Amino acid sequence: MSNSIRLEFLGTGTSQGIPVLGCGCPVCLSDDPRDNRLRSSVIVSVNDKKIVIDTGPDFRQQMLRSNNVDCDAVLFTHEHMDHISGLDDIRAINFIQRKDMPLYGSVGVEEALHRIYHYAFATIPYPGAPIIHFNLIPENAFDVLGTTVVPIKVKHGRMPVLGFRFGDLTYITDAKHIDQDEREKIRGTKVLIVNALRLKEHHSHMNLEQALEMVEDLNPERAYFTHISHLLGNHATVEQELPNHVRLAYDGLIIEA
Repeated sequence: MSNSIRLEFLGTGTSQGIPVLGCGCPVCLSDDPRDNRLRSSVIVSVNDKKIVIDTGPDFRQQMLRSNNVDCDAVLFTHEHMDHISGLDDIRAINFIQRKDMPLYGSVGVEEALHRIYHYAFATIPYPGAPIIHFNLIPENAFDVLGTTVVPIKVKHGRMPVLGFRFGDLTYITDAKHIDQDEREKIRGTKVLIVNALRLKEHHSHMNLEQALEMVEDLNPERAYFTHISHLLGNHATVEQELPNHVRLAYDGLIIEA
């Protein structure tokens, strides 16, 4: 893809965010704004379209902070609440755009959205419900408003999760394991974004060591870690220990590929 891709990190935290409610650890008490993390989400700008990946519970706050009212489509990685529970705030964007919001996700996401947001899928939805249209993500590359998106299958424990590749940029979150065939879909990407939860082993997320091993295997020009918990450590301290081409993402960071 020759078009430049712009990505803004709307949130880079794990399901609890940082600071964690009631926690007094050094990370949660840090005065470094990079240590304050909302739930993981990004907005990708390509071909004059803006594509949001995941609408978690902080979606409204994230869009306000970004000073952004533009969203042309939403991709969902999976159906956990920290990735879907802000969907109702699409209503404000519907009001501005006066059109349906196209959503893309797996069967699991579709079932969860129908259960939680049943009022938006009613045959005659009540006034004020989100105006949305769900699209099932296929096995192979698909089109989102003129942009080719390659789905990447990853495992979040036993749960299937989707990452997405846009040209030379790949975004993956909530991954513990990626099969070799799926890694080949990533290989050659110039910018890799992947989750790195904490220092210790975790049953359904890569820790820092495993994320670094993935970066070494896939060898992108640049890599950014996201979906970070307070157990990883302070942003400034951890970054000092990373290779030069690897950085911790932070809320509000904007990159281009």
